[in-house]
Amino acid sequence: MGFNYFNIQPIAGRIGAEIVGIDLSQNLSDDLIAEIRKALIQYKVIFFRQQTLDEKGHIAFARRFGELTKAHPTVPGYLTDYPEIFDLDYRRHHAYTDLWHTDVTFVERPPLGSILRAVIIPPYGGDTIWANTVTAYEDLPPHLQALADHLWVVHTNYSDYAASTVEISQAKRDYAKVFQSTIYEAIHPAVRVHPESGERSLVLGSFARRIKGLSSEDSFDTLKLLQSYVTRPENTVRWRWQVGDIAFWDNRSTQHYAIADYGDRPRRVQRITISGDVPVSLDGQRGGVVMGDISDYVPVSQEKDTD
Repeated sequence: MGFNYFNIQPIAGRIGAEIVGIDLSQNLSDDLIAEIRKALIQYKVIFFRQQTLDEKGHIAFARRFGELTKAHPTVPGYLTDYPEIFDLDYRRHHAYTDLWHTDVTFVERPPLGSILRAVIIPPYGGDTIWANTVTAYEDLPPHLQALADHLWVVHTNYSDYAASTVEISQAKRDYAKVFQSTIYEAIHPAVRVHPESGERSLVLGSFARRIKGLSSEDSFDTLKLLQSYVTRPENTVRWRWQVGDIAFWDNRSTQHYAIADYGDRPRRVQRITISGDVPVSLDGQRGGVVMGDISDYVPVSQEKDTD
């Protein structure tokens, strides 16, 4: 698949590419935006080194790909002038996202994609890893594919820290209280059909908690088995951040993990999410809301769309 408006350099064998030769602060043509979208779908996550976008430029670029959500369903975005931006300044709190997840799958319409901008980066540490959930599905043996094809999974932002056998810091408990200030649950197919590429991908990650019709124990074991295919090294790409970098990932075909190995060194990134659709199963069925009103998170036109 060729590209006319930029050079593209694949980073790993199955996921990830850097787009070279574009200044995202410029007025980009519709044809160029269409090619960026094509690259996103093909490579799942695309990177732009050392850009000069500010908050307004970040928002303007993201809007070229769809309507934007609020920063987060429960956590404040922290930038009152830019409600679309989730300002993740780890000096403010210690809510590291050092777990594999797809963004906001606990709502009926998870984001189409996310665009992350590096503002402050430690001199070492703080990389992010992405995984290709399409090739993860393709790696499943046929009998596991057949199983996954028929599973429905409940995703939620609720975690029972009180029942955890792992000691949780007070900072994480405080953040969890905010993160869970409103409980959301949504049910999605374990395997969704990508609405643009037609590819099949696994819809799992840390917000996936139980499988419809299975006990808690059987759900845990089955989800753990399927998830293990997502995080195999051959399905991943790792990005070493520099200030100004932009990462744009397709939330419909990836998971990601922010490595919390930088200690007290400052790290600040800003994320914008693009409104998505309801995941569709192989037989055309859609999940939906189990708990929680998302009308304050998604754009009104999206929230009312029932097509």
